[in-house]
Amino acid sequence: MKHIVIGILVVLGMQASFAQEEAIQDTIPDNNYREDQFYIGFTYNILQNRPSGISQNNLSNGIHLGVIRDFPINEKRNKAIGIGLGYSYNSYFHNLKAVKTTNGISYEEIESNESFKRNKYRTHEVELPIEFRWRTSTATDYKFWRIYGGFKFGYIFSGVSKFISNSEKIKFQNEDINRFQYGLTLSAGYNTWNFHLYYGLNKLFKDGTVTSTGEQFEMNTIKVGLMFYIL
Repeated sequence: MKHIVIGILVVLGMQASFAQEEAIQDTIPDNNYREDQFYIGFTYNILQNRPSGISQNNLSNGIHLGVIRDFPINEKRNKAIGIGLGYSYNSYFHNLKAVKTTNGISYEEIESNESFKRNKYRTHEVELPIEFRWRTSTATDYKFWRIYGGFKFGYIFSGVSKFISNSEKIKFQNEDINRFQYGLTLSAGYNTWNFHLYYGLNKLFKDGTVTSTGEQFEMNTIKVGLMFYIL
């Protein structure tokens, strides 16, 4: 019995020693640890402040991907500034038809009794995200909580208006689209799965763009979805 008790004490002592070593290791910062990451996101795109009578239809979606360089700013390296470069594809389905004429582009509401297959804006964009990053990760823990808030600049290098019906097909590069976009971003979640929000701070179309009835365009974009981070 005495030998059993001694054996148990020895085992417990070894476990305590190992636990203490692990705790010490966890408190020692890894000077090379950073969260350099690839990201890919999927969003539902909302056109806010639409002209009167204009509504969205179908699934206006976005796909976003790129890489972010992580620059830790504290000793534990769980706070950082992230600067990245990415690509974004966005579509916006609605009932505001765009037609290119000799006098410019005309925008008019598609009547409810008019049949059409598809009407949308489609954009391809280069993105520059800048984030303040907080997470509960360590150099050895790859499953953690994160909150990344920041700012995103974008340049739309291709913006297309497209309309398709049984009798007509219209497709052209829309020069009224505001090429430079910027807005606030927020990503928050655990491990791979993260809620993502983008709120556009400027208008999707240039100043002076109006509907056929003379109503000014004031539309900006909101994107809501999921963001996945991959080391």
